Amino acid sequence: MHVADLADAHVAALRSLEAGGPSGAFNLGNGNGVSVRELLDSVGRVTGRPVPHRMGARRPGDPARLVASSARARQVLGWTPRVADLDAIVGTAWRWHRQHRHGYRQLK
Repeated sequence: MHVADLADAHVAALRSLEAGGPSGAFNLGNGNGVSVRELLDSVGRVTGRPVPHRMGARRPGDPARLVASSARARQVLGWTPRVADLDAIVGTAWRWHRQHRHGYRQLK
């Protein structure tokens, strides 16, 4: 999910509360499930650098697929995500990282 969509959902929730709406919990997502492999491939495409990784078996208890439904947020808050393209989401994060990589201490 794109960070701007997440921020928009929070603003929609605050506006709902300010208007007297009830407090509640909402799942937020763009309706697209992404595998770890798909994410690694996207990062490689966007950055031009393949991500080193090792393939392994799924761990016990890991879901085969997990997709957040934002239907309740859409119904109650009128919120819908705008960015669904994985490369666009990764691209935004990558550009931010490149612009701010010297502005914080990296953990070793």
